[in-house]
Amino acid sequence: MVAAIELYFDPVAERRMRSLWSALEAAGVPTLGNHTHRRHRPHLSLAVADEFPHQAVATALGVLPLPVPVSFQHVGQFPGGVLWLGPAPTAALLALHAETVARLDGADIEIWPLYRPDTWVPHTTLSMTARRAAVARAVPLCCDVLPLSGTLVSAAVVDHTRGQFTPLSLGLPDGKATIRIRGA
Repeated sequence: MVAAIELYFDPVAERRMRSLWSALEAAGVPTLGNHTHRRHRPHLSLAVADEFPHQAVATALGVLPLPVPVSFQHVGQFPGGVLWLGPAPTAALLALHAETVARLDGADIEIWPLYRPDTWVPHTTLSMTARRAAVARAVPLCCDVLPLSGTLVSAAVVDHTRGQFTPLSLGLPDGKATIRIRGA
């Protein structure tokens, strides 16, 4: 079982990602859109663990400094068939990740080693099972939409296997108040 802290895109960027999922599926490439329970939405994961205590994570993280702009510049693949789009590693994105991990560490909340600041590869997963011929079909479709810009605007702690979803508090740009995103 896997739990994650997911960041979600502004509506325009989310529609563009979903359109890419549709194009990939039409080309016979499985995507997160049709993976398992079909409740995934385009996202960028800040941290992943076997399990997260949702309320403890929300408390440890406090207010996340969103929004953060992102610009996807490349296509990548991890072993096992995970196909993804990679954003440029901006100072704002890397700082958000480092602060998130520091807050989790401070609360003794474990994350997977691949999500530590010295090993994390920022990415948005397109497919969990793209291999060989599927990759050959997918890469040109991905390159057709790059660069793809957007803004990370909301966040949640999720565990799709257990059906858990806890929205996280976000800071307003002026830093004076917080908002809670419901149903993000």
